[in-house]
Amino acid sequence: MRSVWLRVRRVILKIVVTLVVCYLAVCALLYFNQRHLVFPAPQGALEPQLLGAQLLRIPGPEGTTVYALHVPAPPEAPTVVHFHGNGEQLAHEAWLAQRYQEAGLGFLAVEYPGYGIAKGKEEPSEQGIYAASEAALGYLHRELGVPPERTVLQGQSIGSGVAAEMARRGHGSRLVLITPYTSIVELGARLFPWAPARLLVKDRFDTASKAPGIHLPVFIVHGTQDSVVPVDMGQKLGTLFPRASVRILEGKHHNNVLDTSGIREELFQFARGEALRAGP
Repeated sequence: MRSVWLRVRRVILKIVVTLVVCYLAVCALLYFNQRHLVFPAPQGALEPQLLGAQLLRIPGPEGTTVYALHVPAPPEAPTVVHFHGNGEQLAHEAWLAQRYQEAGLGFLAVEYPGYGIAKGKEEPSEQGIYAASEAALGYLHRELGVPPERTVLQGQSIGSGVAAEMARRGHGSRLVLITPYTSIVELGARLFPWAPARLLVKDRFDTASKAPGIHLPVFIVHGTQDSVVPVDMGQKLGTLFPRASVRILEGKHHNNVLDTSGIREELFQFARGEALRAGP
């Protein structure tokens, strides 16, 4: 009887060890491939085209070049600095730049290292994107003469974390977050609840922890049908920023919240410092 029990214990032990090894292997696979999930840069390198806009080539950190699409603002009008989503590249923002141009606002969209025309040896990363964005904003302030007081920071999806960090560093006077997450750590924990996200995530983009210290006016836009970043994350951020307004768009998904002229007009109003309409 004892020998039978020992054999059973050995089998159980082998099963447990196999499961642990498989679990660790899957966690390792997630860890080493996570940037392909967080930064799924689109194929190809398109140069943005827009009449009245200029493609800036800005000296970046360690001899790199930071690319930005710039629409000059009319005198005394603010400039909206936009940080795009993780599945886009700079050329995809030309349509949005045109809408701000038509609204009489300046516009600057920043390309991320490893994306589009900024593709090179450097892979996208949180710190790399911050460095490129800060270089672009420094150029906007110093060389183009747009001070932080006339700078509106705007981020969509992954870009919401970039915009929040630039706001924390004092680069703008207002902040727009479109389909924002609380942090990539929390988002990863929801997508992979069985994995130790807090130990594995490299690029944390922790907007939630920064929010209480950002005292700018903040406008958050999120859709109820967002299947990429749950709408409750945008709602939660609305409670963490001291001066936040939240607009929840019924039936909108992750990538179509800016499709209607009504919400774009609210973004223009917010950028100009005008009062937003009351609403949910």
